[in-house]
Parts: sequence; structure tokens; C-alpha cells
Amino acid sequence: MMASLFVVSLLLQPASAAPQANISGATSFVYKTAGASQLRLYVFTTKKAAPHAAIVFFFGGGWTQGDVAQFAPQATHLAQRGMVAILADYRVRSRHGTSPFDAMADARSALRWVRSHAAQLGVDPNRVVAAGGSSGGHLAVSAAVFDMFDEPGEDTTISAKPNALVLFNPAVDTSRNALFGDRGRDGSPLHHVRAGLPPTLILHGKADTTVPYADVERYCAEASALGNQCRVVGYDGATHGFFNPGRGEKWFRETLLEADRFLTTLGYLPK
Repeated sequence: MMASLFVVSLLLQPASAAPQANISGATSFVYKTAGASQLRLYVFTTKKAAPHAAIVFFFGGGWTQGDVAQFAPQATHLAQRGMVAILADYRVRSRHGTSPFDAMADARSALRWVRSHAAQLGVDPNRVVAAGGSSGGHLAVSAAVFDMFDEPGEDTTISAKPNALVLFNPAVDTSRNALFGDRGRDGSPLHHVRAGLPPTLILHGKADTTVPYADVERYCAEASALGNQCRVVGYDGATHGFFNPGRGEKWFRETLLEADRFLTTLGYLPK
């Protein structure tokens, strides 16, 4: 069973939505209104020649909490390198009283918004990467694996499927997660692996007890067996969230440079 990080917050009570974040260097856009909540994207632009590849980051927090600015350091680096880098806010249980399936719908909405505003952002709509950590990694990979969980009334003629994935200790198996109720397998990427998935890089701590390393090894093996490009990079001694700057500069830099190399190989960043 997934560790208590993802289930203990069942005890949290819904609160009012968080105010708009003030993220240095980013411009915010409302991509979706859900009830009384305005959900925003925080966009870091680049001075390189357009159109650019884009990367959309989804923060972690067990679908119950989390900080939209979590991946701001990575976004800043990638914008300096030549991508449009975007931080996506989405609904979580503690602030909105919502389920993981609502967050999955928000991730799809965010990716659609980026594509529908590609000209405004200077983005190539055929080079949109989804990225995220932990539950945010789940949202990113879910947008690739599933062709469902859309917000009712949304324009589904605009694709929500990312063209590549960069995942940091992603939750790929939700089959026994309490937050999903009796629909754990329904929202579990591991149980819906299929052909035609985008190139995927997974950066994972081998000592992670929240999302076991074996889970992502299995996901990547099954994806590769179906002809997909999937690679796991494991880090000895690293636990959950190891890639965050506050957990150590070494792992932060190593994972960032690994992601940079992957995106460069795809042609999404200049050499």
C-alpha cells in the first residue's frame, strides 16, 4: 500500500481556495474556473526564437495539498535554456474539497489551454511536455495514458495528451490508494499502460518508501514492452522528494541535468 503521505490527509477538512501566488519571473493566466476557484498557470517565457517547446509542471502533495511554486527552480532553468516553462495550479482536497479525479481533469484542462493559446505564448503545440512530482507526476502521466477524465463541456477536439513526459518519483499505481475510494484501478496508470505513449523519463529514488522504486520499474518495463520509449534513472539512497532543492543540491542538479539531456535529445532544447 502507498505510504501514509497520500492517505493521512483524508483527515484534512476543505478550506477556502489559496490566493494567487506571486512567483518571481512568471506571468499568470487563468486557465480554468471551477466553482469559486480560478486556476492559474504561471508562465516563464524565454528569449530564444519562437516557436518554443513548452513544459508544464504539476506540483506534488498527495492530491490533498502542495505548492504551485515547487518546480519554479526547474522552470527557471528550462526557460533560460529555451523552453516556455509553466507551473500549473490545480484543485486539491485541503483547499477545494476535491478528489484526485478532479485534479486529473484540471491537468488535462491546463494542457489544452496551453495548446489553444500556443500562438499567444510562442509555443509549438506539437512539443508540449508534461512534468511533475509524486501526485503531480501521476497527473502528468495520466494525461498521456487516459483518454478520459475530461471536464464536462470542455473542447475535446484539442488534445490533452503531452508529447513527452518528465516524471519525478511519480505515483503510477493508485490501485490501493484510499483517496481514490473504490476507483483506485480506474485512475492507475500502471493498470492502463498501452502502446502509443510519449517518450518518458522517470527520475526516482531507490530508497523511496512512499512510491516504491519497483512500481516505476514495472511501469516502464510494461510500457517498453509495448513499443514505447521509457527510461528510469534510479538514485541510490534517495527517498521521496529527493529532487527538491531543499533536500540537497547534488540530487537537484543531477535530476535537472538529466531532464535537460532528455529534452535536448528530443530536440526540445538546443544543444
